[in-house]
Amino acid sequence: MTDITNILTINHHDTDTGGKYVAELEGETATGYLEWEPREEGVRIATHTVVPRAIGGRGVAGELVKRLVADARTQGFKIVPQCSYVAAKFEKNPDWSDLLA
Repeated sequence: MTDITNILTINHHDTDTGGKYVAELEGETATGYLEWEPREEGVRIATHTVVPRAIGGRGVAGELVKRLVADARTQGFKIVPQCSYVAAKFEKNPDWSDLLA
């Protein structure tokens, strides 16, 4: 798989119900996203990860999860992987297990 990190931008946006990581690929109009909701103080539930077909198959969803994990490490919150994609990524990365709520 080609490294997309040099053409991928991920921004976090607060929402009324939690937050949303939005991924934009240079030269593309479609965007992917990962949404989360708060469960309690210091715990975020990863609810949905969506990447349109137009930008699919390039690792965008995986990069969204990596950003969530990186933020959890730096900001000190735990994650409930309700989204099946996020749950699968946690299973494949046992070094993230300390971040599970």
